[in-house]
Amino acid sequence: MLQKNILRKKYYNLRKKKYYDINKEFFNPLIALIRYRYKKKKIKIAIYYPFNYEINVLRLLENNYIKNRSVLLPIVERNNEMNFFPWKKNEVLLVNKFGLLEPIKFISKIPDIILIPALAFDENKYRLGYGKGFYDRYLNKYLKKFKNILTVGVAFSFQKYHKLPNDKNDVALDYILTEKGIK
Repeated sequence: MLQKNILRKKYYNLRKKKYYDINKEFFNPLIALIRYRYKKKKIKIAIYYPFNYEINVLRLLENNYIKNRSVLLPIVERNNEMNFFPWKKNEVLLVNKFGLLEPIKFISKIPDIILIPALAFDENKYRLGYGKGFYDRYLNKYLKKFKNILTVGVAFSFQKYHKLPNDKNDVALDYILTEKGIK
């Protein structure tokens, strides 16, 4: 879609221009939601390793509540399929064919919560990614089977767009987390 490509370029440049480093308090609304929703259940949280001016979700790992949780990172596998694998802060990471950092592949896990980077998002909680469809393919595959996976887009509030173009493969997220809170 031509319009999506134009929006990708616009919002990538906007994020690059307005990017700033967040602190761990950025994630307080998410922590409150997790505590409320999951009580004492052991949860697996999938994050991404930030690059290209994405919000630094590694700051989430500084939160005492998260320190004892299972953290997963994505690995892009054959056929451009993505799966999540356990990772602990400061463990060795490998560089994939896209230049992204990935954990060492062991046994994939299904996350309870997935934090998803966004170039842009809209009021209906659709997000615009880089265009490869990794997250949408993953969500389309697993949300049918595991309906309780909580999906959270992570962005700055200035990345909001009034109504993103979407198609049948695009998945609306449960929440969007910005410096203004979680909606």
